[in-house]
Amino acid sequence: MYRWKETSSMLNEAATLISGAAATFKIQYWGVDECLFENKPHKHSFFEVCYILGGEGEYTDAGKQFPLKAGTHFCSRPGIHHQIRTQDGLSIVFVAFEIDESLSDDSMREAFGKLAEHAEVCLDEGDDHPTALLWKSLLLREDKLSLPTAAISSAAYALLVSFLALFGKDHHEPFIPRKNTNALLQRAKLYIRDNLAEPLHLGHVADYLNVSERHLSRLFSEGIHETYTDFIRSERVRQAAHLLLTSELSMKEIAEVTGFSSVHYFSRTFTEAKKMPPGKFRQQELRRT
Repeated sequence: MYRWKETSSMLNEAATLISGAAATFKIQYWGVDECLFENKPHKHSFFEVCYILGGEGEYTDAGKQFPLKAGTHFCSRPGIHHQIRTQDGLSIVFVAFEIDESLSDDSMREAFGKLAEHAEVCLDEGDDHPTALLWKSLLLREDKLSLPTAAISSAAYALLVSFLALFGKDHHEPFIPRKNTNALLQRAKLYIRDNLAEPLHLGHVADYLNVSERHLSRLFSEGIHETYTDFIRSERVRQAAHLLLTSELSMKEIAEVTGFSSVHYFSRTFTEAKKMPPGKFRQQELRRT
């Protein structure tokens, strides 16, 4: 099902320095082993996090023993002696890493510092945890249903950050949805820009966004300190100026595609905004270029 050796080579070549919005990680190595046998007791100066895909065995961490089976996740912390033992071998994936403190936010440095001190060492029945799904997303598959190379770094970053929720004792932060005011305003602005030739009545756009006219009007006045009508007018003038300089369209054609009801209204509105008629604007700007 998985291309074990190819995945190992790919990760160790393509995912050695992982950066994201809040942290940067230095990868010591990735392990992707279809049949790993036991090792000697040892310790590292970095984290080593493992996920068992198949087989059975035993893990010892600081003298405490934990059973290993498919679905088990375990975390070897920096400076802690640990060992894997198995009779028949384990199908296992693992990553050894450390956070680059100089390139990471305070919150992430603190979170991984706490993880080094107080991690839940071993967790069973973890096949449905987001961490397991992220692990599997990184594995090259024989059926070719694998992530594109461009997505590997982002998936690896998500995997590393997910360890905080998986092993952290106090890092289970609930998602608190924020008001979607910014998203609604952005959708409204995009719709207006894509449909300047249309009348763009307040009620029509409000219906498109499934909000009230009052709410839509307030989005503009509070979000960009501009009325809905003023925003549409400025966008029409902006697009008209662009067409004057980049096309050979007539004044009548530009007025139509930018939503002005007449050439006279277009000329008057454009002159108010740019302090010169559209024809003079075109001549003057083209002369400069």
